Amino acid sequence: MTEDLKIKEALMASCEHFVEDRLATIQVTINDIQTALTSETKSSAGDKHETGRAMLQLEREKAGNQMAEVQKIKEILSKIDIYKTIVKIGVGSVVYTSELNYFIGISAGKVHVANEPFYAVSASTPMGKLLMAHQVGDFIQFRNQNFKIIKVI
Repeated sequence: MTEDLKIKEALMASCEHFVEDRLATIQVTINDIQTALTSETKSSAGDKHETGRAMLQLEREKAGNQMAEVQKIKEILSKIDIYKTIVKIGVGSVVYTSELNYFIGISAGKVHVANEPFYAVSASTPMGKLLMAHQVGDFIQFRNQNFKIIKVI
């Protein structure tokens, strides 16, 4: 297995780990809210009880929406083929520039692989959109900085 492929696999694994952590955190929140809803007892201050339950219901709905968003991200990630060889930058590409390194997949922030920092970005982010369809040797400008694309794997 080549070093480039190992880097791609490690970046993909980091993104998968990021998504699984987010899912687990949201699930804990949903479970905590459900526990609070079932243990909420009717007090003499009925309005206070109803307000508390309504707030918990809103929190549960918010957590459910977050869960749906993370599930969409997980689905996007599952469709990335890191083994596909490409010349132009696309989803699944690892991009080395004169300034920073990127993995085009999902927005998962800064990831260190093989003692190098990479930024996992979605193709729909400003930087992701800018990088898409470029290739080695191209120059791009982002926030008044010029970057040269050095390597794409």
